[in-house]
Amino acid sequence: MAAAAPPVAKKVPRQLVEHGDVRVDNYYWLRDDSRSDPDVLAHLRAENDYTAAVMSDVKQLEDEIYAEIRGRIKEDDIDAPLRKGRYYYYERTLTGKEYVQHCRRPVSTDAPITVHDVMPTGPDAPDEHIILDENVKAEGHDYYSIGAFKVSPNNKLVAYAEDTKGDEIYTVYVIDTESGEYVGQPLKGITSDIEWAGDDHLVYITMDSILRPDKVRLHKLGSDQSSDACLYHEKDDTFSLGLQASESKRYLFVESGSKNTSFIFYLDIPKQNKELAVLTPRVYGIDTTASHRGNHFFIKRRSDEFYNSELVACPLDNVAETTILLPHRESVKIQDFQLFDNHIAVYERENGLPKVIVYRLPAIGESIGQLQGGRAIDFIDPTYAVDPEESQFHSSVLRFHYSSMRTPPSVYDYDMDSGVSVLKKIHTILGGFNASNYVTERKWAAAADGTQVPMSILYRNDLVKLDGSDPMLLYGYGSYEICIDPSFRGSRFSLVDRGFIYVIAHIRGGGEMGRKWYEDGKLLKKKNTFTDFIDCAEHLIKSKYCSREKLCINGRSAGGLLMGAVLNMRPDLFRAAVAGVPFVDVVTTMLDPTIPLTTAEWEEWGDPRKEEFYYYMKSYSPVDNVMAQEYPNILVTAGLNDPRVMYSEPAKYVAKLRELKRDDNLVLFKCELGAGHFSKSGRFEKLQEDAFTYAFILKALGMTRKLASL
Repeated sequence: MAAAAPPVAKKVPRQLVEHGDVRVDNYYWLRDDSRSDPDVLAHLRAENDYTAAVMSDVKQLEDEIYAEIRGRIKEDDIDAPLRKGRYYYYERTLTGKEYVQHCRRPVSTDAPITVHDVMPTGPDAPDEHIILDENVKAEGHDYYSIGAFKVSPNNKLVAYAEDTKGDEIYTVYVIDTESGEYVGQPLKGITSDIEWAGDDHLVYITMDSILRPDKVRLHKLGSDQSSDACLYHEKDDTFSLGLQASESKRYLFVESGSKNTSFIFYLDIPKQNKELAVLTPRVYGIDTTASHRGNHFFIKRRSDEFYNSELVACPLDNVAETTILLPHRESVKIQDFQLFDNHIAVYERENGLPKVIVYRLPAIGESIGQLQGGRAIDFIDPTYAVDPEESQFHSSVLRFHYSSMRTPPSVYDYDMDSGVSVLKKIHTILGGFNASNYVTERKWAAAADGTQVPMSILYRNDLVKLDGSDPMLLYGYGSYEICIDPSFRGSRFSLVDRGFIYVIAHIRGGGEMGRKWYEDGKLLKKKNTFTDFIDCAEHLIKSKYCSREKLCINGRSAGGLLMGAVLNMRPDLFRAAVAGVPFVDVVTTMLDPTIPLTTAEWEEWGDPRKEEFYYYMKSYSPVDNVMAQEYPNILVTAGLNDPRVMYSEPAKYVAKLRELKRDDNLVLFKCELGAGHFSKSGRFEKLQEDAFTYAFILKALGMTRKLASL
């Protein structure tokens, strides 16, 4: 049977002129904002059909991998119940079901919350009540995602935000927690940022025409959405609004932020007069987040001078009078904090690793000064991920989430008085998983400018040779100050158990090593992100972790930009690449303020309406730098409804690669026609994407027969 021929996109030349520079885009026609143009949809379907045809010879392998990945999951399970007021709240998963049930059970004691609390189960326990079953709500939808699930202060109502397309435009419903009946009319066209302001008001955020969160509104239950008051309208299109409740639940904070500036308003919930007041002023280059305890606001504040942030407090009645609780430190970045009646837990980063430090606070009403005598929580793995979980303000119990590349997701309750940690839940990994079979390491690669770049490494000790012959998957992101911490992901073991070494390169542009790490990988220093990744790859080859012939790479979104950039710069270094929903048409997108996110992104990538940024961006933008050379095997994915990276960017990238590349390697494009940036929504559907990706990698390496049965 003849091999399937790849689709050839028609050429419709379009001249794009900026600063006197002319770029010709032959594939601009692939952009259709309505996502309904018959020619465009036909081309995307042809790409999907071609990809399916090429991958048909490894469909059995893909199915085997999917069965392995799914076989590691305990399908019927509950997460760690959280005691809130008179109830334990938790999520339950059911065998064969894609989505969760949101449940609760009455608490049968008036005793204070402790780390030793256990939700009673069994025949004598209080009855479980299913508040919301996402499986029922998802019926009839190809895509279903709940972005927020908020219980009212009196526990009688729930507001939840629902997205049925993947475009991240939500509808909010309010239901009675006991009967499940709807209360009032749904709120439409909003973000997933919703908070209760008392038991009968909701605060929410709406978006403008480019999907920028720009208005915060107040809704009284039972009233019409059209009559909701606008509490604040952010007119600067480089700023977006966010919403957060204090742990004390007395205040709501509205943050207006760009990529390097943010300022905060607060709403005093008990007050009848629901108006915003200024907490921190709008000062360019100063970034603030806030919370509340007793008679103080607590504020994390970052500036050019205090780039790793300081922590301050100010009295409620005089927000200009700040006291430093934790000063700025060059080697320690303050990432986050959680407040309690008597404690504060500070999440920090030092030398690229997360830390949690707990301090006891003076009694409410007493003066507060610099924090002393903090106690650090100990973690066992050499490289790991730790994140805050919802905790209860009126308790001494800190809940956090921990995992590493070999330690399954775990929830701990930590007694901030005694220093005792109690494991409340560790995910059961089936399929014969044994953490002791795996090794995690932390290594450093020297970048060209001498910077040491950390890497997290996972492999199976009894399968690797470490002589340069092992296959490798190297992952990278490196943007937005996001930390790609080495957390657990069960699907990876379908590669690792086939002898792969899995590596995360913590490259500049991310936030792993502090604020400067981010600033050295953005704007006119963006290329550091790409060269760091290449330097990590070369270090791994030199150190005999892999060879060029067996080195595969993977990145999504801004990590997809990374893939496109390094493939143009060093295509000889890699055997295969997977670029998920990649941001690859950088110049054209950043020149178009009508595209969602563009205006807010100028502080990340630069504004190409300015000549210096235009030419710098053009020098690395993947679509603009595809050239007549040999490329490795490449898989590109997209989501038709993606509001973050328009599907047309990867579509154009693939068309241009096919036009110019000088090799017989694969270029495959898979566009999900019923999903957005985060692919399919069901928990098992998502695994299918991993199985497909891994089958592509094994096919590219010629490893389909040899190891398919392992």
